[in-house]
Amino acid sequence: MADTSLSLEEKLDKIKSPKLQNQHQTVVVLSAVEDTLRDQNTGFTPTAYFAAVLALLNQSISSSTGIVNKELATAVVYLLDLVTPYVSQPLLRSKFSQILTNLAPALTHPDAEAPLLRSSIGCLESLLIAQDAAAWALPQTAVGPRRAMAGLLRLAVDHRPKVRKRAQDALMKVLKNPPPSPSLDHPAADMCAETALRTLTDLANQAGKSKKQRDNKSDNQNDPGLMHALHLVKTIAAASGGWPSRKIEPLCAVLLEISKSNHEYLTMAAFEVFEAIFEGMADEMFSSKLPRLMEVISELRPSQNDSQLLPPWIAVISRGYDVSAQINPDETFQKLPETFDMIAGFLASSSHNIRISASECLVSFMANCVPETAILGPSIFDEKTMERLAKSATDLLSVKYQAAWMEVFVVLGAVLDALKWRSAPLLTDVVKTVGDLRGNDSFGGKKEADEILGKAIRAMGPETVLDILPLNLAKPKANQPGRAWLLPILRDYVGNAKLAHFRSEFVPLSEVMFQRVIDHGTAEKTMEIKIFETLVQQIWALLPGYCDLPLDLTEAFDQAFAELISNILYKQAELRADVCRALQTLVESNKEILSLEGDEDDLLLQRRVSKADAQKNIAHLAGFAGNMLAVLFNVYSQTLPQFRGFILQCINSFLSVTPEKELMETFTRVTTMLESSLSEAGPQTQAEKQKQKKSEDGMPPTSHTLMDLVITISIYLPRESFGTLFNIAALIIVKDDDPQLQKKAYKLIPRLADSEAGKTALIERNEELQQLLLGSADKASAPSRRDRLAAITQIVEFLPQSDLHFIPSILSEVVISAKEVNEKARVAAFDLLVLMGEKMQKGGTVVNSKVSHMPDDTPDVPASLEEYFTMVSAGLAGSTPHMISASITALTRILYHFRQSLPEATLTDMVQTMDLFLTSNNREIVRSVLGFVKVSVISLPSPLMLPRLESLIPNLMVWSHEHKAHFKAKVKHIIERMIRRFGVDVVDKHCPEQDKKLIANIRKTRERRKRKKETGDDNMDEDDEDAEGHQSSASGAKADQDRRKGNFESEYDEAVYGSDESDSGSDISDDEMLGRSRRGGRNSAQKGPQTYIVEDEDEPLDLLDRRALANISSTKPLKNKQQLRGGPGGAASKASARAKVDVDGKLVIGNDDDDAMMDVDGKAEPGDGTLEGGINAYVDAIRGRDAVQRGRGGRLKFSNRRGRGDNGDDEEMDVDDAAEVGRKIKAQAAGGARGSGDRIGGRGGGRGGGRGGAGGRGNMNQRRGLGMEKARDGRVMKSPRGSKSPQGGDRGGRRDGRGRPGGHGRR
Repeated sequence: MADTSLSLEEKLDKIKSPKLQNQHQTVVVLSAVEDTLRDQNTGFTPTAYFAAVLALLNQSISSSTGIVNKELATAVVYLLDLVTPYVSQPLLRSKFSQILTNLAPALTHPDAEAPLLRSSIGCLESLLIAQDAAAWALPQTAVGPRRAMAGLLRLAVDHRPKVRKRAQDALMKVLKNPPPSPSLDHPAADMCAETALRTLTDLANQAGKSKKQRDNKSDNQNDPGLMHALHLVKTIAAASGGWPSRKIEPLCAVLLEISKSNHEYLTMAAFEVFEAIFEGMADEMFSSKLPRLMEVISELRPSQNDSQLLPPWIAVISRGYDVSAQINPDETFQKLPETFDMIAGFLASSSHNIRISASECLVSFMANCVPETAILGPSIFDEKTMERLAKSATDLLSVKYQAAWMEVFVVLGAVLDALKWRSAPLLTDVVKTVGDLRGNDSFGGKKEADEILGKAIRAMGPETVLDILPLNLAKPKANQPGRAWLLPILRDYVGNAKLAHFRSEFVPLSEVMFQRVIDHGTAEKTMEIKIFETLVQQIWALLPGYCDLPLDLTEAFDQAFAELISNILYKQAELRADVCRALQTLVESNKEILSLEGDEDDLLLQRRVSKADAQKNIAHLAGFAGNMLAVLFNVYSQTLPQFRGFILQCINSFLSVTPEKELMETFTRVTTMLESSLSEAGPQTQAEKQKQKKSEDGMPPTSHTLMDLVITISIYLPRESFGTLFNIAALIIVKDDDPQLQKKAYKLIPRLADSEAGKTALIERNEELQQLLLGSADKASAPSRRDRLAAITQIVEFLPQSDLHFIPSILSEVVISAKEVNEKARVAAFDLLVLMGEKMQKGGTVVNSKVSHMPDDTPDVPASLEEYFTMVSAGLAGSTPHMISASITALTRILYHFRQSLPEATLTDMVQTMDLFLTSNNREIVRSVLGFVKVSVISLPSPLMLPRLESLIPNLMVWSHEHKAHFKAKVKHIIERMIRRFGVDVVDKHCPEQDKKLIANIRKTRERRKRKKETGDDNMDEDDEDAEGHQSSASGAKADQDRRKGNFESEYDEAVYGSDESDSGSDISDDEMLGRSRRGGRNSAQKGPQTYIVEDEDEPLDLLDRRALANISSTKPLKNKQQLRGGPGGAASKASARAKVDVDGKLVIGNDDDDAMMDVDGKAEPGDGTLEGGINAYVDAIRGRDAVQRGRGGRLKFSNRRGRGDNGDDEEMDVDDAAEVGRKIKAQAAGGARGSGDRIGGRGGGRGGGRGGAGGRGNMNQRRGLGMEKARDGRVMKSPRGSKSPQGGDRGGRRDGRGRPGGHGRR
């Protein structure tokens, strides 16, 4: 389609400076045309261009000889396509025959190239849009628009995608721009529909024949053509407002036939055509075609059990009724029962697919075809229609549909959701039947039944459902089951109900149950009493649901109910959470209605509560607010801090509706109590707390509680009370003997910023608050640092641009806070540094005379980013290394944030300065400088950094030999980043000769990883994985960018996490000063959280057990291949218990016979008789921990180390000693027990049999516990230390003479 958003002159200018070589010929032709127009003294108008290009068209394409010059023809037709949209329609109509005759060879030539065809199609599009009704009346045989349309229809199924797309777009635009006529459709719509339908039918028939012949190749060849034909049909349907009414029936038939194809793309394309037809008919202009379409689709109903054709047919019916409901909602609703019954019949089908499709269709009917008027104000006809629908829904629970009951439950849920409160009493039989099913223990669909009953509770209300299915708990009736299982369902689904029902039904029930608990007294609780307690809790858990927009709030929430709630809050701590949540919901749900936009009420959305009713409810609750707040305040003061959260939220909700007079009275009472408690309270520092005896109840001081309440009230106070509020803050902020109270006082300022009145007060009192914060700097305690920084942040946000002296006044404190121990305080300091920089960047004036540490006659300076960096850089001249280090860290953070806004000279000066600090002897300073260098290497422009490498790299290498504080790892990491960015040659050139080993090591690591990656070795060790980010060099900037797009969300993430951090030893501040917490870093993103579960070998870990947390470890536990054995007195502990299987792979339990078992873990033990075990034994003998080694002087050295817990020393012997030992072993082997199968014992085996002896040489892979021997009856018994084997040999193979395990002896 021609883009007319640009003028013709702009388009031609774009051609004159082509970027593509293939437009060179077009430029030549255009230049020739313009030269001709100049020679003829003709203006460069669209008509002039059109005439000149038309003359060239006759020369390049001839109707008799075809395409004369292919390159010239392509350029000319391209220009003609460009010009025709700007030419008048009468001129185009007059030249239509001439242009069509000249373009015909290009359109029909079999070898015509795509660029020529696309331009020709564009010309035809402009020509056809310009035609009038008389021209469209010409037959297709004449040279007229219909012949051109036929050519477009042929090209619309061309095998070339760009040609096909261009032709379809042209058809769309032509059909959407019909000539003026009384008909809705375009004159060519019938012809297009007929041609497209004929093409689609022929291809569908061919595909069907191919399928019958099982010719897969032919089938695959026909599929693309069929897809193209479907897209053509979709284009025509979308362009002509659906489909011509006379052609609907055959189209639906062929589409449904295609829909049952096994080819999923064909099925989707067929549905897209239906979607396009329905979408076109959703327009009121074409809606008259819809009844005929629905009639045709209904007549094409497949057979009852056609599992291939029925699902798509049902889906089309569903979509059709959806569109019909949008156009004629009332008429569609009246027809719905008949269609509902027809589709419901398919639920009895034996095909699962048909049942699923039918249930989804019925759900769609109920969701889309029930108008709001039928629910809010139904007519007599609407009521009858709903009765018929309810009867049909009830019939679905008959035995006929038993196989489809899961689908039926879904449909019933949709019916309840659609009919809402009108479902009572229409669907009472459904509730009764489902409730009876749910009460049957043998019923398998309890979950689905619970959902249906829950939706019934939400639609009908709990009162109706409990009338049908009574609980039968307080006074059980004979032959009536108890339904305590309804309580959790009620809890999850109750809402928009009558609060009076809770008072009449559940409050008495709760009293009965609670009375039984009280009657039981203090005796040990029985199971029955525990059940009663659970029922009481479940009953009060319903209250939040009943308080969610109740329909009778003004009547049900009276003084008596308020007193009941107050008593519950005071006396039953376990119910406080539910009661507070209910009170909060009561307020918030009504406020939510009032916050909806628009003046008109949408009672369906607002659940039958109008805005006027909501306003009355809020006013009613406001009358109880004062008393309720008093109760909540008292309860809050009696509750431990860890259980106060929900109470504070409830207080906050009631404060929002409290009248101003009562609010002020409450505030006055709280502040008076706070003043008195402050005068009485003693110091609350950590040291004082340790001196004082810990209180038994663990309650915080009263002043802390009252301060919490003051903070909560603050945003609702009128402006005249802010003076008192700020006085309280000023009084408490300077109290350094109570850090927690001071911390709460600082929270007051950010809290006020949450309200408009509070923001206004902060702006008005900004200067006063500045003085307060500056004056209290020396009184700020460490715990309050983060909240103090948050308060400073709010003050900075509201600073007037005309006076920014507060920034240099407070800057030193913020900078030093960048080195705080508390991570959150550090992050707050970094954020504040950035905020102050943004404030300075906006401009303004810094009144230096008001800065405390500057003389009064200091001139004012304009605020700017450079000035801000100068202020921060002043800290580099600090007197202590800590201050200098903090300043460098602060500069690093703001450099990274503002690097794009700073002039190059400033950046250069900073890098030079840091280069000097790199030569400092103070580790704390250098540690911060390394962070600065890292950020510089990552983010600053290469031209700026390359000249600095000559001095920077040698200065860095000095610290590569320092092992403390991970300096070596940090430097290596920075060098790796340099290599990635600037290339290894550049870095190597500036590296001192003695330090080039580090460069070589980095290069080898990268090459090794690259080789492993190329060979597809996934078993890379951790170091190789961590080195993944170091492949690119200076020439690989684009590769870096591409990788960032794949693995990282932003350039910032790439800068921080795109390299090896695991072994860099980098401290947290590297992440923090770049504006990101360490949580969610690169390692966590790629490898997941490093958390492990430590399981007992005897039983798996129960994750539901509260004690399970003790088995969660942040460090990887060592795999316990062989448990350390031996304890006090040398007693052996349990051997490592592995699952064992027999030769058939079955688990063997309770059998200690090792001969018939094998280890599931799979790794063969040395010497177990298998090939793998033999190899392991050999490797263990020559390279293991117990292998013989030759020591100094040629002496053989044997290791007798037992493990981490043993203190065995290495023993050395010469060759003669070794020979003597060998002789002893042979002598003992000859006379020892041959049947025991013991290996040579630990130290006893080495020295002869006297200290435990040596057993026979047999199997070394002993499975039984050490010191245990197997008796004849299969039981395992301990062998006495040093005792003889039953077979006559010593048992030293089990345990040496000293009572230690012999597992690590010589083999």
